[in-house]
Amino acid sequence: MNKKDSIVALSSGRLPAGVAVIRMSGPRTRFVVETIAGAVKDRFTTFRKLRAADGSIIDQGLVLFFAGPGSFTGEDVAEFQVHGSRAVAAKMLETITQFEGVRHAEPGEFTRRAFLNGKFDLVETEALADLVNAETEAQRRFALRNAEGAQSALYSSWRRRLIHARAMIEAEIDFADEEDVPSSVSDTVWSDVAAMIGEIGRHIDGFKAAEIIRDGFEVVILGAPNAGKSSLFNALARREAAIVTDEPGTTRDLLEVVMDLNGLKVRIVDTAGLRDAAGKVESIGIERARAKAGDTDLILLLEDMADPVPVGEVASEAPLLRVGTKSDIGTVGPDAYDLVISAREGTGLGSLLDEIGTRAARAAGDASEVLPSRLRHVELLKETMGFLRAALSGHSQELRAEELRLAADRLGRIIGAVDVEDLLDVIFSQFCIGK
Repeated sequence: MNKKDSIVALSSGRLPAGVAVIRMSGPRTRFVVETIAGAVKDRFTTFRKLRAADGSIIDQGLVLFFAGPGSFTGEDVAEFQVHGSRAVAAKMLETITQFEGVRHAEPGEFTRRAFLNGKFDLVETEALADLVNAETEAQRRFALRNAEGAQSALYSSWRRRLIHARAMIEAEIDFADEEDVPSSVSDTVWSDVAAMIGEIGRHIDGFKAAEIIRDGFEVVILGAPNAGKSSLFNALARREAAIVTDEPGTTRDLLEVVMDLNGLKVRIVDTAGLRDAAGKVESIGIERARAKAGDTDLILLLEDMADPVPVGEVASEAPLLRVGTKSDIGTVGPDAYDLVISAREGTGLGSLLDEIGTRAARAAGDASEVLPSRLRHVELLKETMGFLRAALSGHSQELRAEELRLAADRLGRIIGAVDVEDLLDVIFSQFCIGK
């Protein structure tokens, strides 16, 4: 990958479409644009005929040019908005890549160049990937907040405080006899370090909420065979996603449907019916059901109100909602359950969804709170806390100052200020081509 090359890619969605957007970046951009479309002005949109190398017209469309460094990547950037047929897009890409020094972009290469040219730090870059992939309103807000720098600002502020603390400690070491450096400076420094440990710890605790926003609030449906699990699953999915029969043990594997409840992603998981006497294959499904229940956000424990069959204890720390099913034919009193439903009649489903949505919103936390968005961040923050604790408990001022340096280094790695070259290929490979 030659960083001096100019790059080009289709940046819009799958073709055919109404419009295809072809993006280009690099030192050859202006020459290519003016050869294909004629002279352009910075930040002006013009309607032009676009010509191939032999002078024939490929299409006519809009041309935008952004001179570097005032562009997304920090280089000269151009966008061609043409008719969204496969043939037009293919001919445009073929024509542009015939120019010397121009090649097809690799996944995430436009954003990578923006990062390398100082347009974004690493956390903001990761947030852009989240924004592109956002499916719900909560994911959009979370990604946009981080893309605008809220997370980076927090980590940078901690890093500045540590750099200042280290400078004060080293000044006390080097100039202990000078009147301008009071001996009490270390007391203030270590008090702030202790406070920072608490701040970082509380921030790390928010990672679970961030995971729920990004990956979804998971709800596992449990119950005995024929308790109405698959009927409820199909009713929530609004399609025949699971097989429903009177024969016990129909569901033998985990089935999942994704919903959007009040802007939050919610994953509903149907499982095998829990019972003791089961065949080999069904037993595997039951074991998977119990394992899934042990690592989820909410359990719906279903029981047939017409023929209740207990399933025993569920080994999980997740909150549990007891749901009575088949309320249209049930004989057990509704007071025995948290909620009662009839998937056939559709009664109670609204209340159930409201309860799931309320619990999901509670688990996702305050939308305005800054949360760690990647496990990478959490791991480096934990390392930071470890160095800070070592600095507080140390005896030699020189060694304690070194612990502060190492802590600041870990914060710098989160935002990409130091030593992140080995991470770049992994991070940018997650982007689509053209971004």
